[in-house]
Amino acid sequence: MPPSNSQPSYTKGPEPGPLFEIPIGDAFDATVSRHGDREALVVRHQGLRYSWAELGAEVERHARALMALGLTAGDRVGIWSPNCAEWCIAQFATAKIGAILVNINPAYRLEDLRYALNQSGCQWLICADTFKTSDYHRMVLDLVPSLAGTEPGRLDDPGAPELRGVISLADQPPAGFLPWRQLADHGARVSEQTLRQRQGGLDANDPINIQYTSGTTGFPKGATLSHRNILNNGHLVGESLGLNERDRLVIPVPLYHCFGMVMGNLACVTHGTTMIYPDAGFDPETTLRAVAEEKATALYGVPTMFIAELASPVRQEVDLSSLRTGIMAGATCPVEVMRKVIDEMHMSEVQIAYGMTETSPVSLQTGADDELERRVSTVGRTQPHLETKLVDEHGATVGRGEIGELCTRGYSVMLGYWNNPQGTAEAIDGQGWMHTGDLAQMDEQGYVRIVGRAKDLIIRGGENVYPREIEEFLYTHEAVEEVQVIGVADERYGEEIVAWVKARPGAEVDGAVLRAFCQDRIAHFKVPRWFRLVDDFPMTVTGKIQKFRMREISERNLKEHGHA
Repeated sequence: MPPSNSQPSYTKGPEPGPLFEIPIGDAFDATVSRHGDREALVVRHQGLRYSWAELGAEVERHARALMALGLTAGDRVGIWSPNCAEWCIAQFATAKIGAILVNINPAYRLEDLRYALNQSGCQWLICADTFKTSDYHRMVLDLVPSLAGTEPGRLDDPGAPELRGVISLADQPPAGFLPWRQLADHGARVSEQTLRQRQGGLDANDPINIQYTSGTTGFPKGATLSHRNILNNGHLVGESLGLNERDRLVIPVPLYHCFGMVMGNLACVTHGTTMIYPDAGFDPETTLRAVAEEKATALYGVPTMFIAELASPVRQEVDLSSLRTGIMAGATCPVEVMRKVIDEMHMSEVQIAYGMTETSPVSLQTGADDELERRVSTVGRTQPHLETKLVDEHGATVGRGEIGELCTRGYSVMLGYWNNPQGTAEAIDGQGWMHTGDLAQMDEQGYVRIVGRAKDLIIRGGENVYPREIEEFLYTHEAVEEVQVIGVADERYGEEIVAWVKARPGAEVDGAVLRAFCQDRIAHFKVPRWFRLVDDFPMTVTGKIQKFRMREISERNLKEHGHA
């Protein structure tokens, strides 16, 4: 117990003004009306530029088209694509009609896709054709083979029982897919007045987004977020950065994640700031050139992205002096990296943000004036309109400087996990506190430092990976008797994944076989970097596996032998 004179580890953020109590579509329309002639969206790899008025017209056309497909408020629309203009248009078109956008990670493979579509009950899916090693059309047809012979909108396939059709972003998709370029034509069947009536009937507390997060039970959970959740979080992140209509934000982080669609798109929409997508996926060269050529004032990224940008030879060729701010999030930042970002990339006001998908996502953030030490050793202080506390295993608030589980309460806490009341009850307690599972300390000024993670969460390159999910997948391999997955420190990604595997008696298996087994079946960032074949695991006398000992052994082997 903390000493009686110790201040409790609890803070409440400031309340500088009222929260938005309107749906996202209304906020978007207000920005279109206010900043119509200013540049809204630049998508460099597609060669596309939109003013706010032009983007508003595209969103309107596609909102009416989605209504023409029969989508009603509360229906789910999946989007499975890397960053592109269509992603942004789909985000705001679905928001205007009250359809719930289901973000599907572009790295997902067939089994991941099957789970996300069926668990959320998607009626329509918007998908790219290919990206990196993913062939989205092929995986969709493997899941719902009858699509090829079905008129768009009339799909009825046991592979995804609630799915009615698939919209492809390709110009010439295979038979059965509805091309995006033809989608807007359907909007002629729905009047502007009908769309207005639909939009006018929406409520800020309606669900509008489902984002899948890796779960400790082996299956991802669909964090269900409302208009109010994400609109306000995007706005308040932008307020902390001091964004306005003259700012230009480069967004190399993925849109399927809150970092891109909330902290990026919604922060820009609420401030009239220009959204700039440098590429379909992250590339340090295209990101740096986008900053320089677009005279960007702000840049987002996880630490690994900034490390890659600093190491790129292009950095010496381009002028980054227009930059002033941005956000680094997703993992702790090494002090030397932060110093270089400030000094060499001109981001004097760069901030650290902390949160989780379930909290829309940001709950703590450093400030523009915080000294360097604060920006590298802490994740800042409680955001406006939110509360933070640190609790012990009994739920009691610990004293300042003591370690406890970080909990968040306020407008940003999700509505719950989609169709998962048990998971929701385990995450959000009866007083509305979201239990993050992260262990932290709070200092006398209210700055929070993350010191560890409960439940062995691995953060690899900004992606949250729960070992249990990978373990349960590897258990499906016939040669695997037992498996334990851990994270080890890695300079490039923050952490890398190691799987300790015990084979069944008489079975022969090695890392190459297991890696091939993972390929195309689970997302690439979940595939272990190293497989260690063992006869047993370090255990306590009571038979409990000691993952910390496994981590020590693997990290020592990596230093001494170059393998885990």
